[in-house]
Amino acid sequence: SHNLSDISILCNYVYLQKLELPHNKIKLSCVSHMPYLVILDASHNEISNFFEFQPPKNLKEVNFSHNRMTKMKDLSAYLSLNTLNLDNNFCEISGLEQCCKLTHLSLAHNKISRISGLDSLPRGNQLEMIEGLENLKSLQVLDLSLNRISSLSGLQNLHLLGSIDLEKNLISEIQECKHIHNLLLLRDLNLLRNPVQEQPDYRLAVVFLLQHLTMLDQKKVTAEEKVSSVNKYDPPLDVVAARDHMTHLVYQLMQPQVTLPSPDSPYPMLVLTGPQGCGKRELAHRLCQEFSEYFAHTCHTTRAAYFGEENGLDYHFVSEEDFQNMIPMFIQTLQYGGHSYGLTRDAIEEVAREGLACCVHMELEGVFSLKNSYFEPRYILLIPIQVEKYTGHLKKRGLYSQAQIDAAVSRIELYTNTNKQRPGFFDNIIPCDREEAYQMLRQAVKGYLLLEEQEEGEDNIRASPDNTSTSGQAPDTPRPGTDQAAAVVSPTSDRRPGSNVKPILPPIPTGR
Repeated sequence: SHNLSDISILCNYVYLQKLELPHNKIKLSCVSHMPYLVILDASHNEISNFFEFQPPKNLKEVNFSHNRMTKMKDLSAYLSLNTLNLDNNFCEISGLEQCCKLTHLSLAHNKISRISGLDSLPRGNQLEMIEGLENLKSLQVLDLSLNRISSLSGLQNLHLLGSIDLEKNLISEIQECKHIHNLLLLRDLNLLRNPVQEQPDYRLAVVFLLQHLTMLDQKKVTAEEKVSSVNKYDPPLDVVAARDHMTHLVYQLMQPQVTLPSPDSPYPMLVLTGPQGCGKRELAHRLCQEFSEYFAHTCHTTRAAYFGEENGLDYHFVSEEDFQNMIPMFIQTLQYGGHSYGLTRDAIEEVAREGLACCVHMELEGVFSLKNSYFEPRYILLIPIQVEKYTGHLKKRGLYSQAQIDAAVSRIELYTNTNKQRPGFFDNIIPCDREEAYQMLRQAVKGYLLLEEQEEGEDNIRASPDNTSTSGQAPDTPRPGTDQAAAVVSPTSDRRPGSNVKPILPPIPTGR
């Protein structure tokens, strides 16, 4: 603090190890004559040239804060350097790649716009992006607060990071957290005073994307928040079905019951389920054609018709607006592939009035939803067992993009795990990529309808010499659409020997 400008007299002090000259106006050429210097404090001077001296081989601590340096030179020759203070100087930082012993680096209150080769990073600068950290694989704590960073790109490969401080930056999109989604050791993230905090449901969204966090914005992440975030952004099928059921239950209480039976006598229904493009639609229609005296198909969707599909036959194709207006009439809905699907009371009642049961096909989400209703369908799972054959089938149809094909294939595991984890969830499992898939389905349905037993009984009657019946008509049996529908659709026990499982459908009249 004596306004010194010339310290050349110190050139003769060759064995000097510590030199402190803060608050002067010096230049440091004399340091070239101090090969044993260990500590140098030249802060608050007017130094403009960065390290303008021969490197002392043992120099460990340097304080160059509050000078006039604008450009940083290569420090690869300063191998012993472990502490470097460069506050209030620079516009650009580089040249520290070889400073392998550097443990303390201070770059606060500079005007840094670009960095590279750093073992630590500055705060209180003007950084706009994160770069130059690719090789810092051992970095565990990162402080980038008080900068102008708008993206988290550049951190995705630092897998040992446990704490990131980004307070008061310019991060505005929640999706930026995807860049650090795979940092499984990350526990503490600070995004205080960033524009992203103004986003709706900001905290739950970040917690969902980074499930391993324990601290967010200096506040503990609770178990309740983690559960709420999953239920909001990727709810389990059970949760989706429960919400769907509550919605439709409220609407059903507001609607008069016309044809459909009460929960005590559920309406008969057959449900085919399986991953996209597994053939459940084709099998359902073929089944309805062969067993036209038992089944009819009905379902609404907002997606456009595929080639060859007919409105009213394959689906009732409606607009999204019409679908939403019909919500009070649905007994089950689901969202899949960006489209809505649903079963309406009117459509089911129309089938029931004809004395038929509904045969429908749906994704797994729809099954979960339907299981919460008072309907008691039989559920048949159609599952591909040869993935390559299934993938080839999807490609041949020409209806799906590669991303859609990959998503469909990935859902095979979802169906398989559901069957393993929930015994009895499906009543039958049929490999849909076998040539005999329909025959297996047909045989199962005939067994559910007790048609084989009925055919055997008719054969016995015709063969009996004591048979005196001359009428070929079936006995009077009430239809689901009549006042005696409850008697028809009530669950019955399987009459086959050795079986105590109820048939897939209660007895249905053989004719309309």
